[in-house]
Amino acid sequence: MRALIQRVLEAKVVVDGQTTGEIEKGLLVFLGLGKEDNLEKGQKLIDKILKYRVFDDEQGKMGWNVSQANGGILLVSQFTLMAQTQKGLRPDFGPAMPPNDAKALYEQLVEYTQQQFQNVQTGIFAADMKVHLVNDGPVTFQLEIE
Repeated sequence: MRALIQRVLEAKVVVDGQTTGEIEKGLLVFLGLGKEDNLEKGQKLIDKILKYRVFDDEQGKMGWNVSQANGGILLVSQFTLMAQTQKGLRPDFGPAMPPNDAKALYEQLVEYTQQQFQNVQTGIFAADMKVHLVNDGPVTFQLEIE
């Protein structure tokens, strides 16, 4: 399971011209689910994301998590994060979880995130999403749970 997190000043997801999720300051989280992933791994990753200190504290250092920074979470499924890219010139999506399983797990993780954190927005699973963001920094990290 992989997450690409970006500290943003604002971010939104648009599907068919309609905004489906939007936050101001916070974290844009792209979530990739692999064949071996499960709810327990996902909960560990979400917990890590919520506690991960990437926002400036009073001293201007990355000492605050998204809650301490009064930010939001925009959670977007992105199977392409699971691609194997070491060989060749075309990504191999074999490690990605099959769509039906991934949708069910993604929905469970959205629900879990909403239970843990108040300001959670989402994209739409498997939709053709247009993601708009203003990266703050830029600050981007890849987190993994195996």
